Formats: sequence, C-alpha cells, structure tokens
Amino acid sequence: MAKYNIIEKEDRKAVYRTLISPIVMDELEKNIFDIIHTKRKYRDKEYSAKKLAMDLGTNTRYISAVVNVRFGMNYTSFVNKYRIEEAMVILADLKYRKTNMEVISSMVGFSNRQSFYASFYKITGITPREYKMEKIKNGETTSYLKHCKTKKKTV
Repeated sequence: MAKYNIIEKEDRKAVYRTLISPIVMDELEKNIFDIIHTKRKYRDKEYSAKKLAMDLGTNTRYISAVVNVRFGMNYTSFVNKYRIEEAMVILADLKYRKTNMEVISSMVGFSNRQSFYASFYKITGITPREYKMEKIKNGETTSYLKHCKTKKKTV
C-alpha cells in the first residue's frame, strides 16, 4: 500500500563496515544505544549522526556502519523507531487524547507532522490517529507519566 509513497531502499554492502574492529563496534554500539535511547537524544530534532559522532569522538561513517550492522537500519530509521515507540505510549494515554498530532510529533522529536505520519505509518502500518482511536476504542490505555518514570529507573 503506497499511502505515504514509502519506497524500500536497496541493500548495499559498504566495504568500510567490515574494516571496523569488533571491539570498536561493540563499544560504539553500547554508546550509541546509551545516548540515543537511554538519554533520549531521539527527542532532539537537531541531534544528527554528525553530532553523535562528535560526542563519541568518531566519524559518521563509523556511526553509520555500527547502526547498519548492529541495529539493522540506517541512523534515521533507528532514531525514528524510538520516537514512534514513545508516540505510541502518548497516543494511548487518555490525558493526551485532545492533544493535536503536531504537539505529539514535536514532543517525540519530529520536525513536522508529515514526517511523523510517514514514519508512524511505515513502522505500524496505520496512522497515528487510527492507532489512537483503536487504543481508546479497545480501552487499551497507558500512562505516559508512568512510562517516563519507569524509563528513568532503568537509566
């Protein structure tokens, strides 16, 4: 279904991915996960692979290689995955049922509603509004505040 005109990219093998030592790859994997997921840098609209590379004292090719090899996706998809996961919790929280999609998309780190909708649809197969209505209809609500407190305990 081409609702948002999403086209799968062809898989290309980059030679530099095999040149990174497993030890460096392990360390970068841990640090990338820590910064993006645990420290929630995915919420920062301006946090790019370039900034991540600077924070880790490496280059964007290494970031790209690690994210591709260890997480099985590109940097943008990796970051958007966490954004969408958090958006799903917010959308299922009754406190946010009247919050518009622009606000929710901004809360989780998207620059605009269109990229939020496209990413959400790509990951879930439905729109954020459809997801929200489904959760409310089925009584499957969550607490975003409780979710945030649980995440902080694991940090």
